[in-house]
Amino acid sequence: MDSCRTQPAAQIQAILTGFRRQQPLRAGSLLVTILGDAIAPRGGSIALASLIALARLFGINERLARTAVGRLANDDWVTSIRSGRSSYYTLSANGRGRFAEATHRIYSAPIDSWNGAWTLVILSGTLERKAREKLSDELRWLNFGEASSGVFARPTHAADTVREELAQLGANNQLIVFQGGAVDRESEATLVARCWDLAELARRYRRFIAMFEPVDQAATVADISGAVGETAYVLRTLLLHEYRKIYLRDPLLPNRLLPAGWAGADALELCRRLYIKAFQISERYLSESVQTMSGRLPPPSPDIYQRFGGLPTSSLRL
Repeated sequence: MDSCRTQPAAQIQAILTGFRRQQPLRAGSLLVTILGDAIAPRGGSIALASLIALARLFGINERLARTAVGRLANDDWVTSIRSGRSSYYTLSANGRGRFAEATHRIYSAPIDSWNGAWTLVILSGTLERKAREKLSDELRWLNFGEASSGVFARPTHAADTVREELAQLGANNQLIVFQGGAVDRESEATLVARCWDLAELARRYRRFIAMFEPVDQAATVADISGAVGETAYVLRTLLLHEYRKIYLRDPLLPNRLLPAGWAGADALELCRRLYIKAFQISERYLSESVQTMSGRLPPPSPDIYQRFGGLPTSSLRL
């Protein structure tokens, strides 16, 4: 990969090299990023050969890519279709739903208003271990933290849909929900400390910033727009992949509950800036290189341009 300036490309190559050295290299997780970020908003279908080619850019060989997409199919993220000697993968209804939920969380603006109320969820003591573990994982996905064994909490936002979210788990008779209660400031701090390890989360955000800030400082929009499309696509995917791994663990607490100088805010702004810089040329690269059963990828859905508060739409011919 080369670009009109050596430094940004060198920084991106250093990040890519570090990614390839990860052991074990989690091909499935990377494919989820590729499918969710790039393919879902453009019809949700891709030829297996194109998916393998995209994965190869990150050091994922064909065998690992085939194994990983097979596991995604077994887990009902995608479905496969054969046409002659070629295979094609399309997001399943379940996969589309999962990506839509994750997309809303990752690309939307954080909630910055809070009236001090909390929601508490208590798991039934009669739950079997596996059922309890599954419900606990689902509650953490919904940004709840475990204050004590079987007791989960999260701030209640004005437009909270927690009861609808919990109803989707199909375990209403196994949960007791208290919504709207407030606690004093000292108790808030204690509750946050018990529920979430913000120090570890901040450390991960600072590592993300250290990884991508040199690229942001070295590269202007013109630098990346003038780069080989492959370079821009690699940057965009690695950026989103590393950010997603941290952000989906973030309980997204109101500002009042966060430490001063919260690294998550700086990481979000950095991710937004670099994503915007890489977006147009990476989309063009996808249009030119990815095949579906119907030919090239369709244009992106309008929703994609709402990511991170708004993406550029001009001068992009797909």
